[in-house]
Amino acid sequence: MFTGIIEEVGVVTSIQKEAGNIHFTISSALSAGFKIDQSVAHNGCCLTVVAQNEKEHVVTAIQETLLKTNLGTWQVGSKINIERCMQLGGRLDGHMVQGHVDCVGSCTEVLDENGSWRFTFEHPESFVTVEKGSITVNGTSLTVVDAQKGRFSVCIIPYTYEHTNFKQIEAGTQVNLEFDIIGKYVARYLGLQQA
Repeated sequence: MFTGIIEEVGVVTSIQKEAGNIHFTISSALSAGFKIDQSVAHNGCCLTVVAQNEKEHVVTAIQETLLKTNLGTWQVGSKINIERCMQLGGRLDGHMVQGHVDCVGSCTEVLDENGSWRFTFEHPESFVTVEKGSITVNGTSLTVVDAQKGRFSVCIIPYTYEHTNFKQIEAGTQVNLEFDIIGKYVARYLGLQQA
């Protein structure tokens, strides 16, 4: 489990394909403290550390992960939001995040609002966002400020803009989306009741 509070922005330094898998080497200030088999969120996608040293760590994306996330668009030099799993007994500063990406969304607009930024994203209509509800974009816990069918907007404060990879998001950028876990369960329950 994660909280959606990004701890570090890492950089992809190497990409190696092996059959249907891709191994990503990522340089990060957190890499030295990782251990093999540790679960770490990368742009909101929970991946297992398979190798590490003082400056870098390696994670592997299998075909299923590549189909449901934006990992296939990563290149050497891509900046990646990184968060370690939450510790029980600590404060939950964001919201409950599983690290299981629901789908890839696409940024349709970025508006500079004189001190903050409004980002609008499109997503498959089978997923539902709720105004003032939680959403995770590339692993960042955010509040939905405008929810419509198949699209939503979030506002980004300067701190978040500077300390995540939101600076690289522009119209057309694909992002990983994880919808609020409680909202997903409610939508699923209501769908079963109507069936």
